[in-house]
Amino acid sequence: MRSSTVSKSEVRNHVKEIIRGKIEKLEKFLDFTLEASREIKKTPKYDSIREEMQEEIYQMQKQLASLKDLQRNMTKVLNNSTQRVAIGSLVFTNKARFYISVSLGEFFYEGDRFYAISEESPMAKILFGKKAGDSFVLNNIAQTIENVM
Repeated sequence: MRSSTVSKSEVRNHVKEIIRGKIEKLEKFLDFTLEASREIKKTPKYDSIREEMQEEIYQMQKQLASLKDLQRNMTKVLNNSTQRVAIGSLVFTNKARFYISVSLGEFFYEGDRFYAISEESPMAKILFGKKAGDSFVLNNIAQTIENVM
C-alpha cells in the first residue's frame, strides 16, 4: 500500500473500532461467565470449578481494564499531519508501517499490515523526531523512513 492512499483519520478510526470491538466481545464473554458461575451449585463437589471460574473472571476483568486504558489513551493521539515522527504519526519504512498511538500490536487496514505501537515502545523512542529519509537500526534491522503522516 502506498502511503498516499492511506487516510490517517481512517486508520485512527479503525484502531478505535478494533479496541471497541474487543471490549464489547470481552464484556459479553465476562457476562456469560459471571452468569454461568452463578448457576453452579453451591456444594463442595463444585468448589474447584467455582474457583477456576473466579480466576478466569478476574483475568477477564484485568484484560477489560487494559482495553479501556487503550481506549482512553487513544483520546491523547492527535490526528494532525506531521513532518517528524510524534505521537499520532503514521510512519512508513522500507520494512513496515507503524502507527504511534497505543500498544495494540499488529492490525490490518485495507489488506495491509500495520503495527500500532505505544510511545513508550523501543521502536517509537527511536522513531521520535525523525523524518522521511532518515535511517535507523533496531535489533540489528536497518530501516529507512519513507514517509511520515
